[in-house]
Amino acid sequence: MQGRTVLITGASSGLGYEAALKLARVGANVVMVVRDAQRGETALAAVKAVARPASVSLLLCDMASLPSVRALAKDLASHHDRLDVLVNNAGSVKRARETTPDGLEWTFAANYLGHFLLTNLLLGVLRRSAPARIVNVSSVGHRQGTIDFDNLQFEHGGYRIMSAYGRSKLAQILFTRELARRLQGSGVTVNALHPGAVATGIWTKETLPWYARAPIALAKKLFMTTPSQGADRILYLATSPDVEGATGGYYEKDRLVQPSPAARDEALAVRLWNESMRLAGLG
Repeated sequence: MQGRTVLITGASSGLGYEAALKLARVGANVVMVVRDAQRGETALAAVKAVARPASVSLLLCDMASLPSVRALAKDLASHHDRLDVLVNNAGSVKRARETTPDGLEWTFAANYLGHFLLTNLLLGVLRRSAPARIVNVSSVGHRQGTIDFDNLQFEHGGYRIMSAYGRSKLAQILFTRELARRLQGSGVTVNALHPGAVATGIWTKETLPWYARAPIALAKKLFMTTPSQGADRILYLATSPDVEGATGGYYEKDRLVQPSPAARDEALAVRLWNESMRLAGLG
């Protein structure tokens, strides 16, 4: 990874921070994308302490905001002429349905659509940097996800925290598979992964309904893995020669596995792509 440029969204804490730290340690030029400037500066200083300071930089972006994502793509282009690895990691959940200023359901926008837009905006530099890799951090939660185009944003009701989360993570895998098909022969690969049940900051009393707080707290103590362990799953797809040239896959514990039947629905992937293009203002 010496000299290779890696952009990681959601890099101020959790999986994204740990992945940035590990990649910086092995010589990559790491662009840490964060939403909160103060938390980002703290994370940046910590990474610089273990890496060449000049090899780590910070860019601000709210992945739930389409204008902010567009600004991020422009910022990257103004500072970097190549991009070897794009890690679409940022994401969280909301206890109740919220909408963004763009009128989108927040979880769908932050976990999926913002990354769909960012990836499409960066395809030019990724192609020019080939061989390059795109890594989408999904979840085993996609297996409970559904895509309902008549209620895609839960605008007609039915919002539940895990329903929204599962939908966003299913969308990521459908996006991964369709993008891989479109990028065949380009030298740019794209794969998705489940990082494990990781004890990150997205599962808190602020995001969880009251009845889930005690079980999640117990799970964090008993069997959830650390963010550092989860970041190793990201590094596998971002750096390992084992997956050189592999594309369109979904990985758990560094093994290629079959995602849910819905995630393998090619017609669904194409329809979601077209709807995402419309929602993101790309066509």
